[in-house]
Amino acid sequence: MNVSHDLSILHLILNASAVVQCVMAVLAGVSFMSWYYIFRKWFAVSKAKTQTEQFERDFWSGGDLNSLYQSAVNNRHGTGSMERIFEAGFREFAKLRGQKNLDPKDVIDGSRRAMRATYQREVDNIDAHLAFLASVGSVSPYVGLFGTVWGIMHSFRGLANVGQATLSAVAPGIAEALVATAIGLFAAIPAVVAYNRFAHEIDRLATRFESFMEEFSNILQRHMR
Repeated sequence: MNVSHDLSILHLILNASAVVQCVMAVLAGVSFMSWYYIFRKWFAVSKAKTQTEQFERDFWSGGDLNSLYQSAVNNRHGTGSMERIFEAGFREFAKLRGQKNLDPKDVIDGSRRAMRATYQREVDNIDAHLAFLASVGSVSPYVGLFGTVWGIMHSFRGLANVGQATLSAVAPGIAEALVATAIGLFAAIPAVVAYNRFAHEIDRLATRFESFMEEFSNILQRHMR
């Protein structure tokens, strides 16, 4: 009964060496931050997908481009990434089209460049903090392993002062050291799963944005004829 109490997780953490406790604290903080970004990214990606689908329905419903543009300008804070790409391209198209002695190809190229610049900003914004999840997923197990190795070394050094090494003398030190690895895995596994999931979703969104830019460029080109 006493051994069970001594090997409880809380007891192991509180009685670990200072270095191992620092490792655990760092991993716990990193895990908290990764979960914060996981939920934040989940809401951001879900919102971006919903807004993209809504704008695609409005755009391909056959509505007037000028009306869509005015709606995007008037509701700038509530627009999605694809709508902002459309707004940038149409604004540049309208501005260049009004200039005299300008080749139609230059008008389309200017509109495409404006959309490409907005596309890069929007993808970077959606992609924000994704590298943090990748770093947590790749580094946390090694940080936890460092805590484990240090804890085991500390435990074995303590055995040098003991006349007879028994399981009851070795087990607490090794157990508290292994807790660091467990915390490292607890931080790493959700971060890796979330990173892979979000990276896939963001790639799909980026592909939809690029397809829209090409299709919209073709529409603008037809308007130049």
